[in-house]
Amino acid sequence: MTAPPATTHALVDALWQAVVHGDEHTAVDVVRSARAEGVGEETLLLDVIAAVQERVGREWAADRLTVAQEHAATALNERVISGLAHDRQRESGAGGTPRGRVTVSCVDGEWHALPARLVAEVLRLRGWRVDYLGAQTPTHHLVSHLHSTGAEAVLLSGSLPTRLPTAHAAVTACQAIGVPVMAGGRAFGPDGRYAHALGADRWAPDARAAAAVLAKGLPAPDPAAARQMVDDLPHLADQEYTFVARSRALLVRQTMTALEDLFPPLRAYSDEQRERTAEDLSHIVEFLATALYVDDPALFTTFLDWTARVLEARGVPARSMVAALGALEHQLRDFPRSLHLLRRGTAALTDRPLSTADTCR
Repeated sequence: MTAPPATTHALVDALWQAVVHGDEHTAVDVVRSARAEGVGEETLLLDVIAAVQERVGREWAADRLTVAQEHAATALNERVISGLAHDRQRESGAGGTPRGRVTVSCVDGEWHALPARLVAEVLRLRGWRVDYLGAQTPTHHLVSHLHSTGAEAVLLSGSLPTRLPTAHAAVTACQAIGVPVMAGGRAFGPDGRYAHALGADRWAPDARAAAAVLAKGLPAPDPAAARQMVDDLPHLADQEYTFVARSRALLVRQTMTALEDLFPPLRAYSDEQRERTAEDLSHIVEFLATALYVDDPALFTTFLDWTARVLEARGVPARSMVAALGALEHQLRDFPRSLHLLRRGTAALTDRPLSTADTCR
């Protein structure tokens, strides 16, 4: 049963209040009571729990939740999902013959596991036998698992775009042993552009779409038609991605030094503030490298805009990022694709309206 919108909104509000206050008993009771009243488990998973988790992310970005609160809320949502799954298993017993066997896994280095968990539970509801491998699954362990289980397909989840190079390796490795790959998650782009660019067999925007695609069947790749990753992305031959990715630590150190002159307020930063600034610079370089990997400026500019909003919510002027990009331009002056991306990023930040943090400095 699908709950009417008014009921769904009320459930989201009730679960949000419980989650944000760390009230696990009430959180579990909200979803169990709704299920007992006839609200479908898929609706609870995707329209209630997932909606609350989305709000958790938005509230953290707006600096209305701390990192610790965000982690606690995510862990509580995980336990609510587990409670639903345990109730289902207790009531249904062994169940019937599964439709088939699939593996759901996060990309190596991807620690946002909740989206993949939601996909796994929806597929189980729809009759599939699911091996859920969780967060940060190394590619060689994923391939070993596929060898031992004979899964019909892999559903590969990624939320962090910086894990796209690793996802590419996983896609290629799975296909090399004849297992098709469906990619999903924000890392692969809102329209799946990066999933297609990296050679995934299918892409799905959400759990319901993934279940529908899987029901139609995925074409089995030909292991004999082996390819190199550069075949998918021929621009990698220029080695710019390799240089930037391997030089990240050096680029961050040199940029921090240059920022002393380009952004004078940095000189007054505390040790903790300088450490946070170095972390932000590391993320900028990592996203620059990833944009080089997929050859898409939008990946870089979208990240910069999001980061600017996060910094402004914390009282940090976004113009500090413009200075950082200028310092990186100087260091990467001999790399044309990198320069193009950095200049696109500078233009995107310059075109943003000034924030309170900018005008007060």
